[in-house]
Amino acid sequence: MAEYLLGLDAGNTVIKAVIFDRQGNEIAAASAEGHSRMPCPGHVERGLDELWANAGKVIRTCIEQAGVSPGDIVAVGCAGHGNGLYALDREGRPLLGIQSLDTRAVGLVEEWQEKGVGDRTYPIGQQRPWPSQTPTLLAWLKRRQPETFARIGTVFLCKDFIVNRLTGVRVSEVSDMTGCGLLHVVDRRYDYGLMEVYGLGDCMELLPPLIESSDIAGHVTAEAAALTGLAIGTPVVGGLFDVVASAIGSGVTRTGAASIIAGTWSINQVIVDTPRLDGPVFMSSTFDRKRYMAIESSATSAANLEWLVREFFSDVSLDGRSPFDLCGDLAAGIEPAGDDPLYHPFLYGAQQSGNARAGFYGVAGWHTKGHLVRAVLEGVAFGHRQHIETMRQAGAVFNEAVLSGGGSRSLIWPQIFADVLGLPVSIARSRETGALGAAITAGTGIGVFADFAAGAASMVRVERNYVPNGHLQSHYERRYGLYNDILTAMAPIWRRLSSSLPSATGAAA
Repeated sequence: MAEYLLGLDAGNTVIKAVIFDRQGNEIAAASAEGHSRMPCPGHVERGLDELWANAGKVIRTCIEQAGVSPGDIVAVGCAGHGNGLYALDREGRPLLGIQSLDTRAVGLVEEWQEKGVGDRTYPIGQQRPWPSQTPTLLAWLKRRQPETFARIGTVFLCKDFIVNRLTGVRVSEVSDMTGCGLLHVVDRRYDYGLMEVYGLGDCMELLPPLIESSDIAGHVTAEAAALTGLAIGTPVVGGLFDVVASAIGSGVTRTGAASIIAGTWSINQVIVDTPRLDGPVFMSSTFDRKRYMAIESSATSAANLEWLVREFFSDVSLDGRSPFDLCGDLAAGIEPAGDDPLYHPFLYGAQQSGNARAGFYGVAGWHTKGHLVRAVLEGVAFGHRQHIETMRQAGAVFNEAVLSGGGSRSLIWPQIFADVLGLPVSIARSRETGALGAAITAGTGIGVFADFAAGAASMVRVERNYVPNGHLQSHYERRYGLYNDILTAMAPIWRRLSSSLPSATGAAA
């Protein structure tokens, strides 16, 4: 009997299901796009019933397209975007889905910064409060929407909700819970003292039981089987924080290996043997029971290109081409020059400031669409470079990286990354690295693979390699300096702009 592994990857909008064989070949794939709601400035939410319906649809479609027996799928793994807040009510029903693009808690974070709250959370959870962080959002709800807060029975992350719907089990796992700042990182457990610092000491009962990523969380129920087409009793593992899943699905499994993800978020991560480096990083997540992923990230990556395509290329005649391919062609047609426009990729704020905003700078009458597209691609790469410099200052050492996410599919963007970062960049064969990492985790959980490294060795292949263009080194050094100079100059203006936003019920922190 053939054995297949099903990997799910639930992002902020799109959920994907991919069936893999044990060699990493994609047998079938399906995806569905959900809808975000923005009821107030800074609020980004989704309907949980729609998320589960979409999960059921993509799993069933994937099985039908593969033409395999449901019984041949030996395990299911799920990856999902980190942070945000996915809550069940006290009866276990879907209550609230806040996405990791949400910035409603900016004011609360600024208040906490003045009080030094981050100085108390960082030594325990290796993370300072930020607007879309799960405990920050929970504290905001407690203060600003007490009626909703009082109804919460379970605090989940995105993929935990799907695992719960598949199995009926209330559980989370360590990679996501460390990634959202809710665990004592060294001890890999919930910590009452940490929760107290957030003002959430009375919320310990809302946190689900913890398991390891590859532990079996439960088995597919009859109800879930009827919706998804999976066989009743199929094992479902705890799953992974999607950035860790994408790293594993890119073949990044050894200490010192680096993963860059150009997706909705700018993810920059390296595997380390200790959760505490020589300096601070944005967050740490556990990795394979004994190692950690040092992570620098912000919502400043490929979502910028998606916005550009949606707003300016949706009505363009494409002659059968993808609008993303058209953008790549336009950017490739631009010969880099010293007066090219610059772009800040802050559509959803910056790690340093939730008030930050995107912007083009230095646009002149002779610049074209191609110049603006290339400015977006370069600006996103500059944002990644900021994070990589922070990790290196903290003591992380790496000399190459694997690029994944939507940005890796471009034929020009990986070269821009290599040039801006000054690093050799490789691209894995699978485009669905998050789903592949989830599938490797599922295989590890049921003993198909001895560990994550063995699973990646069996299922991951490198497709393309890029090396930095030495002729552009001084060009990008100069442009990166300008990028940072403008960022510094704009910071007070962004604060003034945000202070003038219209208020809405419950919108202020």
